[in-house]
Amino acid sequence: MPNPTAAMLVIGDEILSGRTRDSNMHHLAQRLTDHGIRLMEARVVADDHDAIVTAVNDLRARYDHVFTSGGIGPTHDDITAEAIAAAFATPITHRADAMALLQAHYDRAGLPFNEARQRMARIPDGATLIDNPISTAPGFTLGNVHVMAGVPSIFEAMLAGVLPTLTGGAPLLSQSHRVNRGEGEIAADFAALAADFPDLTMGSYPFNTNGVYGTNLVIRGTDPARIDAAMTRLCALFP
Repeated sequence: MPNPTAAMLVIGDEILSGRTRDSNMHHLAQRLTDHGIRLMEARVVADDHDAIVTAVNDLRARYDHVFTSGGIGPTHDDITAEAIAAAFATPITHRADAMALLQAHYDRAGLPFNEARQRMARIPDGATLIDNPISTAPGFTLGNVHVMAGVPSIFEAMLAGVLPTLTGGAPLLSQSHRVNRGEGEIAADFAALAADFPDLTMGSYPFNTNGVYGTNLVIRGTDPARIDAAMTRLCALFP
């Protein structure tokens, strides 16, 4: 069976404005690779209801899993939960279990559980809560969409709780070979090798460091024996 597929939807004006650098996609890609799920696409959209709904519906129809980050906080521009509910055409309400979690959290902190903070308990009907061991406010899973915070430490903690519940495939493995030659010089032979191993993915990544240029050639797949065989051929082509 082929490995499950996934997409990521990064939500937030702060990402698109350049004010905040996103690290969540990089972390997600690493963790999914280890879990045997192929991250096939990543998108970034603004804090715009219709844009989020459109992207979620497109991605959830095309991939086994969709992971979102951002827009589930207490402020007016945190609209992700409402947009997910709209995408699934399901109501959204203040969930009793989420309200209880947050009430207890703010009681312990000696802070008021005000209307703004209660917004973080708005969960679409039918969703399963995602635990947030850092700041309590939960994410949620609805269908094949996993909705998580944008703050990297919280995103990573939520993902650590979600991944064990997902069925992965064989771990995605890779090997690389550095060649001090340009891509144009090695392209034809590399393409022929890739054609001989259609079950593997091969990519070339040029570099130029301190006046030395060349190409890192990477072979990826799930069968270590096939990767070894292809790498043996590759090293013979470009010693």
